[in-house]
Amino acid sequence: MRALLSAALVALSASSARALAPRPASLRRGSALLMSKGPPLGDKYCVDLSRTVRRKTSTVTAGPVKIGSDHPIALQTMTTTDTKDVQASVDQIMKCHDMGADLVRLTVQGRKEAEAAMKIRESLFQKGYDVPLVADIHFQPKVALMVADAFEKIRVNPGNFADGTKSFEEMVYENMDDFQAERPHIEELFIPLVEKCKRLNRAMRIGTNHGSLSARVMSFYGDTPEGMVESAIEFAEICRDQDYHNFVFSMKASNPVVMVQAYRRLAARMYDLDWNYPLHLGVTEAGEGEDGRMKSAIGIGTLLQDGLGDTIRVSLTEDPELELAPCRELARLGTVAAAPESESRYTIVPPFSETKRDFAQFERRKGAPLEKAEAETFPTDQYFHRDGSVFSVISSDILDTPDVLYQSMGCKVALGMPFKDIATSDSLVLKDVPASDNTDARLALKRLQEVGVGVFAPWEALQSAPIPEAVAITSLKEMSDGSGYASMLEAAQATRLAVVLDGTESDEAFNAVKDLPKDVLTCLFLKMDSGVSRTHASRRIFELLHQAEMDTLVMHYVVAQEEEAGPVGREKFVLKAGSEVGPLLVDGLGDGIVLENGKVDDDITYPLAYLRETAFGMLQGSRMRTVKTEFVSCPSCGRTLFDLQEVTDQIRQRTGHLPGVSIAIMGCIVNGPGEMADADFGYVGSAAGKIDLYVGKTVVRRGINMDSAPDQLVDLIKEHGMWKDPDQQAEEETEVEDEKVVV
Repeated sequence: MRALLSAALVALSASSARALAPRPASLRRGSALLMSKGPPLGDKYCVDLSRTVRRKTSTVTAGPVKIGSDHPIALQTMTTTDTKDVQASVDQIMKCHDMGADLVRLTVQGRKEAEAAMKIRESLFQKGYDVPLVADIHFQPKVALMVADAFEKIRVNPGNFADGTKSFEEMVYENMDDFQAERPHIEELFIPLVEKCKRLNRAMRIGTNHGSLSARVMSFYGDTPEGMVESAIEFAEICRDQDYHNFVFSMKASNPVVMVQAYRRLAARMYDLDWNYPLHLGVTEAGEGEDGRMKSAIGIGTLLQDGLGDTIRVSLTEDPELELAPCRELARLGTVAAAPESESRYTIVPPFSETKRDFAQFERRKGAPLEKAEAETFPTDQYFHRDGSVFSVISSDILDTPDVLYQSMGCKVALGMPFKDIATSDSLVLKDVPASDNTDARLALKRLQEVGVGVFAPWEALQSAPIPEAVAITSLKEMSDGSGYASMLEAAQATRLAVVLDGTESDEAFNAVKDLPKDVLTCLFLKMDSGVSRTHASRRIFELLHQAEMDTLVMHYVVAQEEEAGPVGREKFVLKAGSEVGPLLVDGLGDGIVLENGKVDDDITYPLAYLRETAFGMLQGSRMRTVKTEFVSCPSCGRTLFDLQEVTDQIRQRTGHLPGVSIAIMGCIVNGPGEMADADFGYVGSAAGKIDLYVGKTVVRRGINMDSAPDQLVDLIKEHGMWKDPDQQAEEETEVEDEKVVV
């Protein structure tokens, strides 16, 4: 009966995974966006590929704040008040500045807001606040001219600065001459603002958004990072023609992979042009909570590791002052990485040169799938997931309470038996092994192995208490210093080996990895301590694998041990992990994540379930593996036509159980349609109390009353066959479980 039940649960686990698994994120989210079609760039996009060195830039002045490489990374946020409400805006700006904001941005969408801007500026001066204010301008060149009298910095969006008065949609641009023929019209609208900013010593941000490229740029460059860059370069050329240089660039997208590629391409273009303007970093529409922080850490943290970035904003669907703690921490991590005191973190890594990684074109390195050997009884081919794996690290004592373990791993349970669900840990790493006579603990492990959960354990521990078909873990140093891998496997009664690398191994030592038989070497764990730059040491390992033509699976192994406990410690860990592993995942380097609780006496800060969910969040934020509903939500501003936090929460409660579905929630039309490219469905404010619903970039229902919009969104998801009622889904799973068990 047990054998039948086990076989049934294996089948159920596999069928559940097939039924619930979404399309691979790299395919589902428009991989064409990542393929540039323009002329080749130079090879250089950062100062040094083997260490973090801050890129040298000019200094941009925004009131009392200096932005550039000679100055600390400036922190920014944006108000959510109606700009016409002068008092509310002043109060929120003061609160943000008191929380650490160096600059505060406000939306200025019309003349009334521009008139209020002067009152806001005067009121702040009277209260002793000289924090620079930034006007967010879309569609309105005349309004930009007005507000330049009041604010210290103007943000212009090349995608809609001119398109608001003239449509470019009728033309198809066959060549550069046709494309450039429209430039005089842009110059006519833009030069007056440039001249005024130059005269008043105002700063400017030329800020491209992936979601709002102009029809003109889209028709010539396509919906690509290159289009984002060239759109900004065109506006910068106009500034330079007027001998105006007090500006910064930004290249924002809700997809961190696209965002990183656009910024790197821009940096490369500036090297080619011999420009040195500062960069404003941000992942737009990042969302809320840990997901928003993880996306921001992956995008912003990656670029800071490259030495790129002079001012940053973390865009969260939360109150603006709450953006500043993660913003400050990311800035600190970037500053520390580039500090002279951190040089030893790079010199400890043996010298290397990259020949494979291409910053201008995304290509994921995929490790070879694990194949089940004929002699193996457990489904070892399920130990890893094709789109990115998550391993959980446990101590053997949790095996004494298997129900707790199964729940923490995200397993489904039928009659006390576990099986894999869409967000279940793919494998386990044991810190220690249960005693040979601990039959209950070993039964719990066996039940997990039967449904495709791999068990990895230190080879020394397996010597005294072997676990059938466990993968033995050793470090490269242990393997090199001992009598070889064969004796290790014999002692551990194992046939497979996982090797831990710390990133400091010499090229000669790495030869021992190359010499391992392919059916023995299961994977590599990249486990670096704080004295080694994980990003750069890992890049070297992947280069060595490339040179050796090895397609071994590689797992990034991270230990959570921030000094602070509780929510503060968790936030800092998310930002640090995203900043260190994100740079590798956005380059397609790595097959999964292992997160371990390094605070052995603290199960509250980093519980097992939290670490598992964080690892899946990192994979999803890197556009590798989708296991839950993806929400692309803007951070709100004065343009927002509804309470964004409240509506986002309502929609999350209604649709948060739909893994593989992506929903964009936008407060207004500015970035809405473009960012829909990264979502299946869109919910966009179109007028006061009115909502437009999108499928992809296409609006399918217009002017819906806000009260009924969530219901209509659910209806739309149902129409496209992507809805599953939570209760019905649970009932169906229970029925399937019963059928399998009866068999």
